[in-house]
Order: sequence, then C-alpha cells, then structure tokens
Amino acid sequence: MSQTLAARSVLEEEKPTRRRRRWRDGNGGLAVLALPAVVWYVIFTVGPLFAMFYIALLDWRSFVSPSEFAGLANFERVFNDPVFWTAVRNSVVQLAIVLPLMLPTAFMLGYYVSLKPRGHRILRVILFTPALLSLAAMSVIFLSIFSPTGLINGVLVNIGLGQFSTPWLASSQTAFGVVMVVNLWSGIGFTAILFSARLSAIPGDVFEAAELDGANHWRRVWGIAYPICRDYFGVILMLQFIWVLFTSAGTILLLTRGGPGSSSTNLSFLIYDKAFTQSQVGYSQAVGVILFFVGIIGMLLIRRIFRPRY
Repeated sequence: MSQTLAARSVLEEEKPTRRRRRWRDGNGGLAVLALPAVVWYVIFTVGPLFAMFYIALLDWRSFVSPSEFAGLANFERVFNDPVFWTAVRNSVVQLAIVLPLMLPTAFMLGYYVSLKPRGHRILRVILFTPALLSLAAMSVIFLSIFSPTGLINGVLVNIGLGQFSTPWLASSQTAFGVVMVVNLWSGIGFTAILFSARLSAIPGDVFEAAELDGANHWRRVWGIAYPICRDYFGVILMLQFIWVLFTSAGTILLLTRGGPGSSSTNLSFLIYDKAFTQSQVGYSQAVGVILFFVGIIGMLLIRRIFRPRY
C-alpha cells in the first residue's frame, strides 16, 4: 500500500514537468516563431493607433514645432467646423453611391466570368488592369478625360452638344462625382475577380439543375449564387467599405485637392489636408479618431447584417 502511494506521488510530481516539456516542445517553438510578427504588429500597428489618440489631445501646429496638451479642445474645434460637416456629408454620399453600385455590378460580372465564356481569360486581365495602375497614372488618365479640353468635352463639342461641356473638376457640382467615378472604375473589376474566384467554387450541377427548372441568369445570380456566397459578399462589402472610407484621399489630392472650396473634401482627405497643408496636426488626428470609430461601427453593422444564418 505504501509503495502504491509513493508511486502515485512520484507520478503527480512528474505531471507538471511533462506539461512544461510538452509546451516547450510544441507551443514554445510556435511562440518563438510568431514573436517577430507580434513585435512588428505592436510597433507598427498598435503603436501608431495609440499615438493617434494621444496626438488628438495635443495642440500641435506642425511636425517641427513644440506641442502642448489641449485635452478635448481639438474635438470641440472639429465639431464646430463647417468644413468637417461638409466632409462628413461627402463621405456618407460617397459610401451611399459607390458601394450599392460597385458590389452588385461586380457580383454580376464575377458570375459571368465564372461561367468561363469565350475569351474569359482576356476578360479577367481587362478587369484586373485598373488594380495594376498606380494612383498617379490613374489620375493622369482621368485628368485627360475630365479636363476642360479633355475627352468628354471634346466628344460633346464634336457631336454638336458643346453647350453641355463642363469643367468637371473645377465645378462644385461635379468634382466629387468624378472622384466617385474613379472609385467605381478602379474597384469594380478587381472586386469582380474576387467574386468570380468564389463563384467558381460552386458546383456546376447547381446551376445546371436551376437551368433545367427554367431559371434565367438573373434568377441564378440572385436566387442561387448570392445566397450561397452571402457571407463572402459581406466580407467583400466590408473590405470595400474600408477602402472607400479610408483610402480615397490620394485620388482627391491628385484630381481636385478637395475643391472647389471644400466641395470634394471627405474625411480621409480632411485628415491629410489639416496635417500636411494647414499644419494642424492635433486637429487632423482628432478627425482620425472619429473616422476610426466610424469605420469600426460600419464594419460591425456589416458583419451583423451578413452574419451566417445557420
């Protein structure tokens, strides 16, 4: 009996040692391999995020001038600034127009490409081409199209409709519309390729059975393909939401510089303009904090709407 108890005590003492050895041989090695990525993430992602919140509380006129703690004064200035509310309105309009046009169009194009029609490889290249162009090259293309002597006005003059020619980029009525056209042109093709990759994974028997039942292409796209890919559609919508909301500042900078006046200024461009043009770094980061929370709320809403129903 005493020998049995002694053996049990020895086994109990060895258990923690075995656990530590198992962790060292398994998870310990993985933790060491993951450490550089974690350090990189903390320094270059979490660090700048905390810095944005801190700088938003500073009265900092430029990157080379001293700063002073200002508390919530920057947020008070932001909410009392009519340019900020113009930027909010433009961002809302941009999301409300670009996303409902881009996603359904790209989904239908992706469905067509997934059917592998004649010349589908060339079509894939054409659709993906805008993603291969730099922002500067893309801006030059659209400047040549929408300038006062550009392609559109030239066509209008040549067909006898010169009275409808417009300085598209210099008019407060059309400048931001051109920015949204660029968003659509650069995003539809790339998004269609993403959708086609997902739709190609659907067994062909599903569509063949629907065709035998008399379903046309419209029914097959929105009655069969969309319900199957609904969760993926939500992921792509989330990515495009982030892209339109956060990354259109470069297009605005190269095409309109936020003008005329502030008619084409949105929230992402306002952050750039206040920090690098008007030397109001604290103000710009206060807008950045607001934009950050807008993005988080938008992604949570999209995730909730498109969450799996099973």
